[in-house]
Amino acid sequence: MAQKQLMQIIEAHRDMDQAWMRANLTRPALDEVAVAPAIEESIQRIFGRKMTPAEVVEQIVTDVAKRGDAAVLEYTWRIDKVKLTPETLFVTEEEIEKAYAVVTAEESEAVKTAIAQVRYFHECQRRQSFFVNTVGGSYLMQRIEPLAAVGCCVPGWRAPLVSTAVMCAVPAAVAGVKNIIASVSPPPASGGRIDERLLFALKEAGVHRILRAGGAQAVAALAYGTETVPKVDKITGPGGVFIQLAKKRVFGRVGIDSLAGPSEIVVIADEEADPSFVAADLLSQAEHDPEAAAILLTPSEKLLHEVLREMERQLSVLKRADTARESLSRWGRAVICPDLSAAVELCNTIAPEHVELMVADPWRWLAEIRHAGAVFLGPFSTEPIGDYVAGTNHILPTNGTARFSSPLGVDDYIRRSSVIAITAEGLKELGPAAVKIGDMEGLDAHAAAVKVRLERLAGNGNGNGNEGK
Repeated sequence: MAQKQLMQIIEAHRDMDQAWMRANLTRPALDEVAVAPAIEESIQRIFGRKMTPAEVVEQIVTDVAKRGDAAVLEYTWRIDKVKLTPETLFVTEEEIEKAYAVVTAEESEAVKTAIAQVRYFHECQRRQSFFVNTVGGSYLMQRIEPLAAVGCCVPGWRAPLVSTAVMCAVPAAVAGVKNIIASVSPPPASGGRIDERLLFALKEAGVHRILRAGGAQAVAALAYGTETVPKVDKITGPGGVFIQLAKKRVFGRVGIDSLAGPSEIVVIADEEADPSFVAADLLSQAEHDPEAAAILLTPSEKLLHEVLREMERQLSVLKRADTARESLSRWGRAVICPDLSAAVELCNTIAPEHVELMVADPWRWLAEIRHAGAVFLGPFSTEPIGDYVAGTNHILPTNGTARFSSPLGVDDYIRRSSVIAITAEGLKELGPAAVKIGDMEGLDAHAAAVKVRLERLAGNGNGNGNEGK
């Protein structure tokens, strides 16, 4: 009975369908996430009335767009109890220097190891501009350029997430972004102090400026610009429901990477998997958040119960055991599948953020995993290695969006533009088809813009000498 209370045990059948999925495994969308009572109480205390998170975000974003710095400072005080001025909105160079003096040699080495690994992997993602020759000596080009300015949301309110600092900033630096601004919420009543280890990681990762504010007010400031905070072109990074709703609200004025939900993991394990490894990895995600999801898919009922017993043992020594237990009670699932093929099929339907293949031949099954943010192969590829130092990015699509989204990477910090250089000979060959399509669409001016050039070429044979060469 205790084990059933820890995770819901389900027996999956071959005839599982979408209704079964919705009933047992589908998680709510961003706008549908239930608000914890503590958050509801905080909203009422801060804003003086009951409001949904979406209403809170709408008020904050609209206010910051109108009042700039004054609104950012007001909400940072009302929400975080941190008193700032326009002069203290950004971390100073002196604070950065002090951070370098405080960080230990071991901490410095760990952060630099992560940065080196992440940079190495993401440098392989860099795109190159290219030319192609086309008809009549014409040229087409794809030009790759970094975005001019980006904002990276880096959680710092509850814990100094140095790994997220690395994951957000290093791909931007590799892409060549010249103005990387990190947004970090100071812990409540901290006086605006941000953990020195986080400051160190941000600077080492390539951040140029660190905004001492977070939440919806920081997202709005970066999207609209204020007297002190410059407007950026794109906002990336994880965060709670208020940051994600704010990113959704400002999308279109700026770009965003994705709308990130709570963390999730699916472990596919066979009877040969080590129960202590499986249990540890499920708990590594459950400790994140009460809304995090940890799911075990296995054809072995014996392994399932060994894992549940091991989870109980490991929970007894975890600092965040209460959070992990709540997460498991809400979203923990242990699914007995007919075989590994059925487990993989179910995993693809879930399309999770993380997938671990703890099976005898993980490479055999890799090609069958079609929808996942990141896939970890074998007993030693534990998900936290991917979070920290493997080199791949840990900012991944969640809540089923791995069906169409990708991990954060260099592509999120570049833009592609097209260059077209058509010669006279090229226009002679391509122009008639363009005129015909213009006529088909009823866009006479489109067709006429091509016709006038074709007529000129027909009249003097070589155009006016300005042919895109």
